[in-house]
Amino acid sequence: MRFAYRFSGLLGTVYRRGNLSFTRDGNSLLSPVGNRISLFDLKNNKCETLPLATRLNIVCVGLSPDGSLAILIDEEGAALLVSLIGKCVIHQFYFHKPVHSVSFSPDGKKFVVTKDNLAYLYHAPGKKREFNAFVLDKTYYGPYDETTCIDWTDDSKCFAVGSKDMSTWVFGAERWANLIYYSLGGHKDVIVACFFEENSLDLYTISQDAALCVWQCDTELDGLKPMPPKDAAKEKKAAEDDEELLEERKGEEIHGKADPSEEETRNKVKYSRIFFNKEGDFNNLTAAAYHKKTHLLVTGFASGVFHLHELPDFNLIHSLSISDQRIASISINCTGDWIAFGCSGLGQLLVWEWQSESYVLKQQGHFNSMVSLAYSPDGQYIVTGGEDGKVKVWNTSSSFCFVTFTEHNSGVTAVTFTSTGYVVLSASLDGTVRAFDLHRYRNFRTFTSPRPSQFSCLAVDSSGEIVAAGSQDSFEIFIWSMQSGRLLDVLAGHEGPISSLSFNPMKCVLASASWDKTVKLWDMLDSWRTKETFIINSDVLVVAFRPDGKELAVAALNGQITFWDHDNAVQTGSIEGRHDLQMGRKELDKITAKQAAKGKSFTTLCYSADGQSILAGGLSKFVCIYNVKEQILMKKFEISCNHSLDAMEEYLDRRKMTEFGSMALIDEGGGGDEGVAIPLPGVKRGDMSYRHFKPEIRVTCVRFCPTGRSWAATTTEGLLLYSLDSGLIFDPFELDIDVTPSNIRKTLSQKEYTMAIVMAFKLNEKKLIQEVIEAVPSSEVDVVCSSLPDLYVEKLLEFLASAFETSCHLEFYLIWAHKLLMLHGQKSVKLLPVIQFLQKSIQRHFEDVSKLCEWNIYNIKYALAISQQRGMKRAAEETPGDEEELDSDSDYLMQEWGPEYKELGLSL
Repeated sequence: MRFAYRFSGLLGTVYRRGNLSFTRDGNSLLSPVGNRISLFDLKNNKCETLPLATRLNIVCVGLSPDGSLAILIDEEGAALLVSLIGKCVIHQFYFHKPVHSVSFSPDGKKFVVTKDNLAYLYHAPGKKREFNAFVLDKTYYGPYDETTCIDWTDDSKCFAVGSKDMSTWVFGAERWANLIYYSLGGHKDVIVACFFEENSLDLYTISQDAALCVWQCDTELDGLKPMPPKDAAKEKKAAEDDEELLEERKGEEIHGKADPSEEETRNKVKYSRIFFNKEGDFNNLTAAAYHKKTHLLVTGFASGVFHLHELPDFNLIHSLSISDQRIASISINCTGDWIAFGCSGLGQLLVWEWQSESYVLKQQGHFNSMVSLAYSPDGQYIVTGGEDGKVKVWNTSSSFCFVTFTEHNSGVTAVTFTSTGYVVLSASLDGTVRAFDLHRYRNFRTFTSPRPSQFSCLAVDSSGEIVAAGSQDSFEIFIWSMQSGRLLDVLAGHEGPISSLSFNPMKCVLASASWDKTVKLWDMLDSWRTKETFIINSDVLVVAFRPDGKELAVAALNGQITFWDHDNAVQTGSIEGRHDLQMGRKELDKITAKQAAKGKSFTTLCYSADGQSILAGGLSKFVCIYNVKEQILMKKFEISCNHSLDAMEEYLDRRKMTEFGSMALIDEGGGGDEGVAIPLPGVKRGDMSYRHFKPEIRVTCVRFCPTGRSWAATTTEGLLLYSLDSGLIFDPFELDIDVTPSNIRKTLSQKEYTMAIVMAFKLNEKKLIQEVIEAVPSSEVDVVCSSLPDLYVEKLLEFLASAFETSCHLEFYLIWAHKLLMLHGQKSVKLLPVIQFLQKSIQRHFEDVSKLCEWNIYNIKYALAISQQRGMKRAAEETPGDEEELDSDSDYLMQEWGPEYKELGLSL
């Protein structure tokens, strides 16, 4: 069993907070998800979470114009410079205070960061290696209150900064003689966004009360004059004059000096307000975006409504509603066709094509935390259940949710797949167990108990016929028939809430765990009698069978994991895992983390696909993998480093303690983001019942993929996927001195194919293995498979399954897979995870190719029908002296449709 697992994806959460950003080509979208960043490829319908994370939640993202670099800034002002090409962190920087916004200049040479009431201009990192990637160029003073937004002119000569003091400031990126800074006032609320017009200094400003101001400049961009060189004395005097200006700036227009002469005033840039409009009764504008080429303005409101206007005439194009939650971020791609919306309250991400009025992307995670997950038998799909009562099915290859079931009225406690992979079962606290069909996407069975019960756990047998659910209030287990939907029996005997159920994969035996410190085995074929009862030292939280059904793992409240030979009712081993959890200290805890860990335990267990290891998680930021035979800890995975979550600190932070207690007891969030921070008499804005809280880090469920190549965990952060990292490790197998690439190629040239394959697997270089296998003639595949040692059959099947994902030699690899399975498929049960991995890869190709074939068949049938109609008309119109008729419909089809099909890449 290898443990080179690495983080590979984040599902279940698509947006938290921060600004959305489209890439340069407009086909991909960057979305901040907690302390991570996800890249949505809208063209290929895929999602990827970058393997990096900040210390706290990301609040703003700055994307370079060429799309190669991104700046991620968290809540405390810690920044990461990230390469989107290499997907790695290049540089770390700390701004010491919370940052409100960051924006690169259009030429990519500089970027502006705003914090407090200041704007900082930095030199952007170049393509060469530098000692310090962030070099401060200038600091701009102007606004009296916190800054809110930034926008650049197209030639990177000037930028505008909006502020909460209801003013907008225009600054020069260089020292211009006729524009140093300019203040624009006139709004009655906080500035939400400001936008320059294309190739102009004309400016649009939008405030929170949905008021739009259009500012016209009397100077073009080419009219900006550089500052003439001065000697040292004059430069010193000019600096003193500038300081006086900053102290004496008042009013709407400031041109450069405190008391400018008439001649100097005539040469300065001037702004005048030419248009003012207020958008109806909508008073809480939260986000806005503007596309300069199409003059399209998009505004979002706290009520979930968004408007599309055409500027400068302010013509309304669309007015639609996304939800009843505030729109936190809006972004428009480079062509102006797609608009991205982010709603932090619901965790919703939408990409809308406004011209066709259709969704390009519509994804939403669970509103509350996820509780349970299950893999499909082929590992291609994951189903999750959350406290919001929703059941979602995710595609592991694209990381997208493709169906959501909302029939439950309360929180979902357990989900599972049947053995066929086309039926999803879910148990809920609303007293129902529901079965969903993944072909028609409908709820086709609803199982209920004779009297209302809250179901806490769920299990289905290997045949998919028997469904069992445990109750947490009546202490009973209910058994239903999947075929008829009828209640078969009610199993009573436990004296506490049922915490977990598990069916033996090889026998029709059900294991049930309860808080009454017992684990009971029920024989489904013998009148559901109690076959065995195991007495545990503490309350039992979870049970799990090994994939071969010969061992049972039990996790109890005292932190122990015990292993049982259930056929002989003998305990075979135990693991003391309480200290491995390493529970963090919460902000309001009165005791240390070490003392708090004594009361913690594992709440979820899962065997690996080969049964040699077990995965365990609980109320901690760690997931542990144990070796079952040796009963030792193999590895601990830290699922999150996000300190925006509670219980992440190991020790108490004395800086957050005062003489009155912890600063966490002080609630500074009255009213939330859209309300007021400090309630004042007579103030009616915001929700005064709003309270700020930090969710606690925990792992609610862990599951191994049936293919054995990945595992998943539902956590406070979302659904985390970890997969085998096989590409970065040199892992030879039974290597000796004669196994070298040159000897392997020499053996291959001598047509000793079996020996060459064995030597290639000993060296274990993927490219060399591919070279050797593809050099084997298809006629020799049968002979090579029959002479291949059994030890290398599993390795070859695993290689074929991974090669299917990237190779274009589909038929050739299918021949290999077919011959291997026909000769060695029934020899060993150990091949089952590899065969499931192979099935997953082939199934994915089958779905893609079958859609293409169906589309081609439809086109050919349509072309034949058209050709037959034209042939009949032509035959009726032709005279005996005309040319000879075509021999067949196929000849006519080639003549009429051949050139068009060649253009489409199709052959007839």
